[in-house]
Amino acid sequence: MKKFILTLIVTLIFISNSYAAGSSSSGSNSNSSSSSNYEKAVKLIKSAKKYEQKNKADKAKKNYEKAQKLLIKSNNKKPNNADTLNYLGFTTRKLGDFSNGEKYYLQGLSIEPNHIGINEYLGELYVATNRINLAKERLKVLENCNCNEYNELKDVIEGNKTSKY
Repeated sequence: MKKFILTLIVTLIFISNSYAAGSSSSGSNSNSSSSSNYEKAVKLIKSAKKYEQKNKADKAKKNYEKAQKLLIKSNNKKPNNADTLNYLGFTTRKLGDFSNGEKYYLQGLSIEPNHIGINEYLGELYVATNRINLAKERLKVLENCNCNEYNELKDVIEGNKTSKY
């Protein structure tokens, strides 16, 4: 009898856990549109960067515009995500709106002050808007990250690499 009860308890626990796992995975699908929009936007940004390297500015701009729309949707659904704000700042900057791009970056930094991407891209924005001292402050934040972003920003500041925005 004890063995039967023990088996029954173990079975119930297993069924309960299986049901919980199944319901949580279907629950995550309701949030996947936000994640999906973000992931689609990142793919568009990577594609846009490749178009820029090939001097296909019109195609790059179209991808940045599409990515920006997806990121706005993602941000509306899940606000205050530093990664989303990073790419919102990036696409906005790439589309020539430095003021709003800076706002997105600063909002992201208020959430995650040491965000590597935001610090690099905000530094590039500062170089593009001729605020080198502020760009150097962003470089200082990246100083010990042991990351490519430090070298990328350093090259932009020193004029060894140009940033199209």
